[in-house]
Amino acid sequence: MSDQPTSDPLRYPVPAERARAELTITRSRFICTIARASTAEEAQAFVREMNAEFADATHNCWAYVVGPPGSTSRIGMSDAGEPHGTAGRPMLTVLLHSGVGDIAAVVTRYYGGTKLGTGGLVKAYGGAVQDALAILERTERVEYAMLRLTLPYAAITTIRRILSAHEATLESESYGESAELDIKLPRAHVDALRTAVLDATAGQARVSGEGD
Repeated sequence: MSDQPTSDPLRYPVPAERARAELTITRSRFICTIARASTAEEAQAFVREMNAEFADATHNCWAYVVGPPGSTSRIGMSDAGEPHGTAGRPMLTVLLHSGVGDIAAVVTRYYGGTKLGTGGLVKAYGGAVQDALAILERTERVEYAMLRLTLPYAAITTIRRILSAHEATLESESYGESAELDIKLPRAHVDALRTAVLDATAGQARVSGEGD
């Protein structure tokens, strides 16, 4: 699988809060907990937390994807004592195809006394993650940038309309020889806003920040 993300790396769905789902297969309980993890360290901390919460479980298997949905550049997984490839890998596969980034999952198993076999385990661990994803509340991760616009007074009304069109918010403003507006906007919109501002002011405006 390619290590290239399948969505905008600056803006993508992430878990809004934790979700937990449980299923029982041949008396074995599988409890999947999903959380947001923006770094590998956060993912590992979540795994440790689940290990502590379910310290009496037979297995606490896990997988995580840090970054945009589908990206394999920062991933992790563990079978946590289950046969190789029967837990962490199917969990990771489900996460990579979930359309959600910055996500970690732990599936806790309480053994029910009957072996499920390799195929049964793969289905159980992947299915537990799918069940938790089905109830997961999502939000959007947006990477923001700060810019300062220095403008002639005559352009202020026009520029305010441009800000709205590019999802930019006005953080502060000051007025001297020129108007200075400090704005916050999605980083993905920086280049387009810069071009729009310069076009609208015939090059009289100055846009600073983000490498300027």
